[in-house]
Amino acid sequence: MGIAVSLILAAVGLILALAVHPTGSHQVDVNTVGWILFIVGLIGLILDLLLWSDWGPGYLRRRTVTDVGPGYPARRAYGARRTVVEEEDAAPSPGPPPGY
Repeated sequence: MGIAVSLILAAVGLILALAVHPTGSHQVDVNTVGWILFIVGLIGLILDLLLWSDWGPGYLRRRTVTDVGPGYPARRAYGARRTVVEEEDAAPSPGPPPGY
């Protein structure tokens, strides 16, 4: 659902539940609708935070394991890409440049 949508839903629910005072008899109780929206927004916020954090179940889906090769342990990459640059030494020069 997303953190922003959950917070907006919870805020609208609290406004309907606590700040709106309907007059007359209506078929739909605005205060009850407000409490329902607030509870749904709060549950969405909690679930989103659980799936987003390192200790939630969503953490396991984002983690990837890379196999380096035989004899090396598998490394864990946590969403970041890494570039490895290997430089080779140039062959040693036979002597000083011409002109000396």
